[in-house]
Amino acid sequence: MKIHAGWWQGALAGAALLAMAAAPAAHAQKPYHVAARWKVGGAGWWDYMSIDPVSHHLYITRGNHVMVLNPKTGRVIADITGLKGTHGVVFASDGVTGFISDGGADEVAYFNRKTNRIEGTVPAGKDPDGITYDPYTNSVWAFNGRSETATVIDAGTKQVLATVALPGKPEFPVSDGKGSIYDNIESKSEIVRIDAKTHEITAVWRLAPCEHPSGLAIDTAHMRLFSVCHNSMMAVVNAENGKVVATPAIGMGPDAARFDAKDQYAFSTNGGTGTLTVIHEDSPDHYSEVETVKTQLGARTMAMKPDGRRLYTVTVTFGPRPKPTAGHPHPYPTAVPNSFVVIELKK
Repeated sequence: MKIHAGWWQGALAGAALLAMAAAPAAHAQKPYHVAARWKVGGAGWWDYMSIDPVSHHLYITRGNHVMVLNPKTGRVIADITGLKGTHGVVFASDGVTGFISDGGADEVAYFNRKTNRIEGTVPAGKDPDGITYDPYTNSVWAFNGRSETATVIDAGTKQVLATVALPGKPEFPVSDGKGSIYDNIESKSEIVRIDAKTHEITAVWRLAPCEHPSGLAIDTAHMRLFSVCHNSMMAVVNAENGKVVATPAIGMGPDAARFDAKDQYAFSTNGGTGTLTVIHEDSPDHYSEVETVKTQLGARTMAMKPDGRRLYTVTVTFGPRPKPTAGHPHPYPTAVPNSFVVIELKK
């Protein structure tokens, strides 16, 4: 996952649109609200967030380290260090092993979830970014942004099984748990489907009118994919034939998507408008907006507890934007030191 050059522009424009973004939704029910804000502080940018399905601890990648929080209190209980440029964290079904995509080292690190200590590394492609665990084959898939490949790792032996060439720059992947891996191809606004056993690409689908997809979620019961796109829409895709069946509106600057199977909610965190969009799956091909919750500018990534009742997002307080230079014509706004905050949303 990368920060797009236009992200901060969306954030500035989004500040003026927050009132509109938080307008009443079509549904009378407003299930989610901001329940807590935990000022965590610390150094490092951030990327993907994950919740361990066993311990329920919250893992947040922070550049050269990964912070581990107790999601009931917001207290930092561990810090995984010795990394170079972290992106995502996933968890094997053994209940013990976790994997971190370390884009700065071109590696995937594996760690013990009980001690939160790194036990070893596996070589990957250039800049492993998006990462997913596939329970069907007990394998970890790291999608390498700069080499446009996916590295497939046996979660038990920690050995590389295959390297899959991709048609463009990958973003967030998901597994359907039934034998297929899906990934957004950001540079071409496509989704690829890959056979989890043979490691062969079985389909490439255009996402038009979606542009530059990032976050991806899946409804495995109805086989629907949810790609959040940087032209402020969520592309809902039939995972069996690639047809785009709906494009509900979301906020600007989205970077993460989640799906709650119990209540049939699809979520998008939108950093440019500082909002969470909640979409309901009325039927597999029909969707309606439930609500837009104000979070905070820059809150673009997300984690969800397995029961869907709590969501988490993170951001910082932004200071002035540096003056443009020839080398950096679109500089990112500066972050106020130690302003990093975890935002809990719940029903």
